[in-house]
Amino acid sequence: MKKNNVVGRNVRRLDAAEKATGTATFSTDFYLPGMLYGKVLRSPYPHARIISIDTTEAEKFPGVKAVATYQNTSREIFNTSATMTFTVPALEPVLDQYIFDNIVRYVGDEVAAVAAVSEKAAEEALKLIKVEYKELPAVFDPLEAMEPEAPDIHPNCGAGKNIPGEIVKIPFGDVDKGFKESDVVFEGRFQLPVQKQAQLETQAAVAQVGVDGKITVWSTTQTPHPSRIILAKVFGVPESKVRVLNPPYVGGGFGVRIGLSAKAEPIAVALAKLAGKPVKVVYSREEDFIASDTRHGGYVSIKLGAKQDGTFHAMELKGILNSGAYCSFSCETPGVLGAMGLAVYRVPNQSYYGHSVYTNTTPAGAMRGFGNPQAMFAIESAVDMIAEKLEMDPLELRLKNIMQAGDPWCLPYPCQSTGLAECIEKGALSIGWEKRNSLNQPGAMKLKGIGVGVGTHVSNAWPFCVDYDNAYVTVQQDGSIHLAAGVPDIGTGTSTTLPQLAAEALGVGLGEVSLTFADTATTPFDIGSHASRTCYAAGTAVVAAANDARRQILEYAGDFLNVPPERLDLKDSVIYITGRELGGQCAGTGVCQTGENRNSVSLRELAYHAHLRNKQFIGVGRIVPGNAPPWHAHFAEVEVDTETGQVKVLKIAAAHDVGKAINPLIVEGQIEGGVLMGVGYAISEEILYDAKGKQLHNSLHKYMLPTAEDAPEIDAIVVEANDPTGPYGAKGVGETGLVPTAGAIANAVYNATGIRFYEIPLTEEKVYKALKQRV
Repeated sequence: MKKNNVVGRNVRRLDAAEKATGTATFSTDFYLPGMLYGKVLRSPYPHARIISIDTTEAEKFPGVKAVATYQNTSREIFNTSATMTFTVPALEPVLDQYIFDNIVRYVGDEVAAVAAVSEKAAEEALKLIKVEYKELPAVFDPLEAMEPEAPDIHPNCGAGKNIPGEIVKIPFGDVDKGFKESDVVFEGRFQLPVQKQAQLETQAAVAQVGVDGKITVWSTTQTPHPSRIILAKVFGVPESKVRVLNPPYVGGGFGVRIGLSAKAEPIAVALAKLAGKPVKVVYSREEDFIASDTRHGGYVSIKLGAKQDGTFHAMELKGILNSGAYCSFSCETPGVLGAMGLAVYRVPNQSYYGHSVYTNTTPAGAMRGFGNPQAMFAIESAVDMIAEKLEMDPLELRLKNIMQAGDPWCLPYPCQSTGLAECIEKGALSIGWEKRNSLNQPGAMKLKGIGVGVGTHVSNAWPFCVDYDNAYVTVQQDGSIHLAAGVPDIGTGTSTTLPQLAAEALGVGLGEVSLTFADTATTPFDIGSHASRTCYAAGTAVVAAANDARRQILEYAGDFLNVPPERLDLKDSVIYITGRELGGQCAGTGVCQTGENRNSVSLRELAYHAHLRNKQFIGVGRIVPGNAPPWHAHFAEVEVDTETGQVKVLKIAAAHDVGKAINPLIVEGQIEGGVLMGVGYAISEEILYDAKGKQLHNSLHKYMLPTAEDAPEIDAIVVEANDPTGPYGAKGVGETGLVPTAGAIANAVYNATGIRFYEIPLTEEKVYKALKQRV
């Protein structure tokens, strides 16, 4: 069957003109008539009980229309994450948050909020709220928080002291036997930082409550449909009376808005209900840093055993992550850490044990990679150390042990494709692997090194949680196509790649397809944009809907042209009889009579013909997507200044098996963005706390985010090992760009200096200290 070949082409992004000209609308741009501005009062203490709160003076302040506290807002307990609220059947939901509570558990926790006619009035009114606190003991490290004498941050944790939810255990083979049979063993513990998403648009929401009680929220969420479910629960209204949508764009996500945008949505709704007017809540950059989810810091321990010939024989992995003050995604993240960590190499005897721990720090939740970068920093460091013990080339050791399609593994779905070997080979060629041990002259002050890290990930959240997708494809009366999908575009190109998939499946040009997305009122349910799933899972639903519409078109055209539908094809918006020349009688847009003399009919003519006979072609895609492992190998070349300790990343060769690149340029952009985020994770990014639990890195000025000047040369290498479960063979790519990066960089630093680091980021202070201690 001929197709339009829209898939696989670098078509210009359909949102490019809006974003380039500044006309694209984001939540922070949104305005409604009569809209008020909301501001939030936040806790100065890491752990305290509110003894009293007096809002009298704030309510009197000119321009103030409402003040919200725990005393006049919903007392329905919830979780801000999308999955924990309703989509993980195997886990008991951990619901541990209110909009406002009388106990605060970290510096930045919500105490009260004000809605006023201006931002300035709201900010001034916050200063007039009088709060009396009783400070409580606080703890900031997850290992310390499990000690018997540690304070109870949340009472009655069934799995152990301050442990939210359940402990994740993944057994595979006989680990004890495997280590006894191993010839060489490495064992060590690695420490991981708290990293921030630092997306361009801060958390934001605009809420309107109608006179009939219907709630409409425009926000930065990555998951409009799940967020609607959360808000309906919090405010005790039917889900059908809540509408959540993006307006329509989101200024970056990286996981921080999977579910609620911190609490921007419920705070805006609560204020709107009290004030009787629309309310807009936009977090400052400081609020975004201290009061929205971060990546989980913590500890990963690994024990790896191998035979003398380099065959891996046993691996034991353990993850203890810092949940922060509330659960968010802290039940799921340790599970993904373990599952992805055990899935990269063929190891017959493996086990994982992991969980998160409550502390009095900013809540940790979802961030690009979702536990996987934490695992792979430890694992890839350990693999290099095993290679050194065996006196083997690290590449040879990896190629000997990487997972192959069809191999048994711990994941509840099969490995049906892998291009990891090709990724390793192409990445090694790009970086010049053969020169890694001859880069430095004797006595050089700046030492160069090359390292490698590999990994895998998911293309979807299933089967770890309830996860299904729907899409509508409607053929308009003029033959153009309208596509409706519930996933947002958070900057990843969704609004281009989904129309590409629809156009390819239908056999029409991309210019014929329009898209409605990320609106619970106009699109069918979808779990949202996360887990590297949008193109893979939502795209599968789009292709299914397009194929359904195509089937209807060809069936109708069969009657129109008096031939069986199986003899028809659809290309360039023309239905034609296969085996006959395109462009036969009445192939244009004029209305013709049916008859055996017709060779073809345009989709425009056929759609209008059907319309006049009370018929429209509407395709529905209802699918439960599978899962496909993307694979990746990153090679890093670094330069270490032995006088300052500065680590400079010179080049990253990032080879990625993406299944099929639907839009190669978008794929390369995702890889490059992920790589730079991985560079920051490895060498500079972290949020630290002072002795009183206050965040020391609470702005872009203080947080050491890599800039354009820090960006290394990035060679984004696309490998296509088509997966049978993805749309046209595609796999996920959104998160994969930073999964192996820190491991590759740490290994490169070791290659340069001979010093092994068990903690990231590799800041100048840490590296300088290690260099001086070695001397």
